[in-house]
Amino acid sequence: MGNCRQSSVAVFPGSFDPVTVGHIDLIERSATVFDKIIVAVACNQEKTPLFTVAERIKMIEDIFIDSDNVQVETFSGLLIDYLKRRQVNVVIRGLRAVSDFEYEFQMALMNHKLAPGIETFFMTSSALYTYVSSRIVKELASLGGDVSDLVHPLVEEKIKDKYS
Repeated sequence: MGNCRQSSVAVFPGSFDPVTVGHIDLIERSATVFDKIIVAVACNQEKTPLFTVAERIKMIEDIFIDSDNVQVETFSGLLIDYLKRRQVNVVIRGLRAVSDFEYEFQMALMNHKLAPGIETFFMTSSALYTYVSSRIVKELASLGGDVSDLVHPLVEEKIKDKYS
């Protein structure tokens, strides 16, 4: 019997402002489950980010330069519309705590209502990273705190540039 399995592609959406060790861990782990991971950097006009979309894309691309199955793109508007354009039906979402689950579960149900073929793949954070968030990284860095164990060295350098 031949291998009839189709190539599996999943989208990991987020603002990634900045990308943290928690994000990196989920991307690396997802890349072992799916043939291709598209890291979709959200362009949200409502927020004032620390890094531009182009800067966030560049940092993620540089971190995953040696990962053939990780691709970085940007999107704006509804995630569902982006997924349809890319013809991808799997979304990866990370869960750090029970509090994340309620929100993510509602989003997964709404996405499924808007596009019944869309499935959400929940991944729990590694225990080491359950407390890490981009918001905490930015707050700590803005106050002169050490973020070296929360972000990739490349990202740490860019954060230092922003706050110096």
